[in-house]
Amino acid sequence: MKVLFRVMKEAAKYKWLLIVAAISTLALTGVNLIAPKILTDMTETLTKGVDEAALRQILLMAFSLLGLYLLKILFRFLSNYLAHKAAWNLVQDVRMKVYNRIQSFSMGFFHNRQTGELMSRVVNDTAQFEYLYAHLMPDTVTNIITLVGVTAIIFAINAKLALLTCIPIPFILVASWIFAHKIRPNFRITQRSLATLNAQLQDNFSGIQEIQAFNQQEKESGHVLDKAKTYTRYMLRALKQSAVYHPAVEFLTSLGNVIVIGFGGYLAFRMEVDFADIVAFLFYLSLFYAPITQLANLIETAQQALAGVERVVEILDTPCGIEDAPDAYDLPPISGQISFEDLSFSYVEESPVLKDVDFTVEPGQMVALVGPTGVGKSTLTQLIGRFYDPTSGRVTMDGHDIRKVKLESLRQQIAMVLQDTFLFNGTVGENIAYARPSATPEEIAQAAKSARIYDDIMAMPDGFDTMVGERGTRLSGGQKQRIAIARAILRGSPILILDEATASVDVETEAHIQQAINELAGRRTIVAIAHRLSTIRRADVILVFHEGRIVQRGTHEELIAQDGIYRRMWQVQELSARAV
Repeated sequence: MKVLFRVMKEAAKYKWLLIVAAISTLALTGVNLIAPKILTDMTETLTKGVDEAALRQILLMAFSLLGLYLLKILFRFLSNYLAHKAAWNLVQDVRMKVYNRIQSFSMGFFHNRQTGELMSRVVNDTAQFEYLYAHLMPDTVTNIITLVGVTAIIFAINAKLALLTCIPIPFILVASWIFAHKIRPNFRITQRSLATLNAQLQDNFSGIQEIQAFNQQEKESGHVLDKAKTYTRYMLRALKQSAVYHPAVEFLTSLGNVIVIGFGGYLAFRMEVDFADIVAFLFYLSLFYAPITQLANLIETAQQALAGVERVVEILDTPCGIEDAPDAYDLPPISGQISFEDLSFSYVEESPVLKDVDFTVEPGQMVALVGPTGVGKSTLTQLIGRFYDPTSGRVTMDGHDIRKVKLESLRQQIAMVLQDTFLFNGTVGENIAYARPSATPEEIAQAAKSARIYDDIMAMPDGFDTMVGERGTRLSGGQKQRIAIARAILRGSPILILDEATASVDVETEAHIQQAINELAGRRTIVAIAHRLSTIRRADVILVFHEGRIVQRGTHEELIAQDGIYRRMWQVQELSARAV
């Protein structure tokens, strides 16, 4: 019930569509209850003999039936279409709500989540809202009203027969309760296993080149088969329970028919009931058990729908992790000063990644972060954009604690170029303009020139309108990297973060990228992570990290003069360069 009330709250904006659909459903139920009464009266008239007056009465009843059946078409259309219109609009709203919620989560949320599983939440689980609103709720109301109405009518016809008709109902209710109690856990697992299958497929399609390159098609096919088998197993387990439940309900309702027909015949034999009453009772008998059977069927599909809705509600109720403080304010335009004050951070409690980090980057300075892999360099840059919050200490920009400013205004002041460059499946121009969609073609072209990618773009078949493919598969690594730099330049933010911007490019491309970075130096605050030390020789300050701490700091010349990690790294790279 808690879940259903939550669903009703989400659908409040479509209440008028639902109200009209509900009224149409009630009218449809009324038509269904009236039609058998007219048929009963027609039967009674026929049994008394047909004269001219009776014929006129029969024709009147026939036209009345025709009118009712035409109204039935209208009411069924309004009931079905308006309920579906409200339901699919609700699905759209909930999908966007779930997507926006997931989009707002901190990076920590995604560490243990697969993309395919999240896609299943957005697409498959939200679709269950359509069933709840377009089918479950209206059908439940219709069947309950029909059942109450028919029960009143059959008791009015003959109380003894009506009581006998109700004998199977307690057994049906008990069977339904047991079934609902057992089947929902299976449908929950089924929904989860479908999400796992989607996650495996998404993973494999993303890594299809690696699968083919290492001849792992058979192995990956086995992984997909395992996930598909798991989904099928749980689905069949739920369907097995349904295969037992539904015939049991049908048998119990059939027993009711047998009891009524047998006892009705006995009452007719004893002249305690009219033939017309028995005919009327038989007309209404199908209307009596039909809603019971349909309600029993709805229990199964309701459990499946609620299992999906629960997974949606779980996402909506998950804390974002990184949120604006209640009194957060917009970060005003800054000059670009960044300070880390006694900062420590850990992804997992008691396993610190950064320890007691303390330094300040002045506006227009370039600070380079170097050190072995896994010492917390990239994590430090993620803290600047508040993708994570520090465990202790704080980060400030121009003196503003970034936890006290609005996220949108904070990230507006930062442009990032990551090692794993991501391009969207659009044109080159669209990918550069992603940082500032309002940019003019001239501004986009200027950013491309600054990033030393303009000539490459103009050599492409369609220039800035060239499609890059999914994740930029139609471009080289160096081209993708420079497009990412152009995107960051176009943003015009005072702070630029470069995370291994030249890690996967050739020497010539590295030189182009280095030229672009040098042009930005002095005009923007640059935080650069680099393993190739030659790319950060001109940095104003180089910070050397080891086991999450800053162990050295200074210019390139100062650090070379010291006997420490930096000089040893430099010597190793120099020897490697000479060997090549």
